[in-house]
Amino acid sequence: MRVKDKVIIVTGSGGGIGEGIAKRLAAEGAKVVVNDIQPVQGQKVTADIVAAGGQAIFVAADVTKSAEVQALVQAAVQQWGRLDVMVNNAGWTHRNRPALEVSEDEFDRCYAVNMKSIYLATVHAVPVFRAGGGGSFINIASTAGVRPRPGLTWYNGSKGAVITTSKSLAAELGPDNIRVNCINPVFNPDTGLSAEFAGGPVDDARRAKFLATIPLGRFSSALDVANAALYLASDEGAFISGVCIEVDGARCV
Repeated sequence: MRVKDKVIIVTGSGGGIGEGIAKRLAAEGAKVVVNDIQPVQGQKVTADIVAAGGQAIFVAADVTKSAEVQALVQAAVQQWGRLDVMVNNAGWTHRNRPALEVSEDEFDRCYAVNMKSIYLATVHAVPVFRAGGGGSFINIASTAGVRPRPGLTWYNGSKGAVITTSKSLAAELGPDNIRVNCINPVFNPDTGLSAEFAGGPVDDARRAKFLATIPLGRFSSALDVANAALYLASDEGAFISGVCIEVDGARCV
């Protein structure tokens, strides 16, 4: 098992990509803290992991609130005595529309969920990592942060900030044996935010439009992203820090 007994928090893991990551890591022996703002969904993922023979607990927390992120980190420590990896997966987007039509509240929420959450995870997890001799952050960014498209300008900017911040943190925290990496998934039509990304229901026409930009000929899946997270969380990735793994099928535009 590639992450046997590693204690790993996965934020936003009540469904979608986060659920896939949590289940994949648990299947490889991790002790997983499932986190979401939706208790019913998070508890179901946790129950699925336990039923499959894995180890998991559920902790409800809003990743934009400092006290709740602190409690999330402390829950891992209280349950299993340490924290090895924190996967910052929780994310949000405004609807695909012209930049001037996105409200201030939507802008604030986008940066709070996508970027402030990284700040809060750093503030509260780094002292625990230092006390334990090291650790790893895996931040789920997006291809939108490196190859932005019109209509998602403020979301694109928030993910670009995640990427740059992750690289900077990798350089700053490296002496503490703390690794920081990103994963950049391409559009997945089966996530809860897919209609927001697409600007409307993901019908056949919209699917075809997005699919035409992916040379490998299919969309990313939660498992694709989870496999990348597994590598970065494992000892196989022990000398990998400050990088972004693009899980995008060579998306060209």
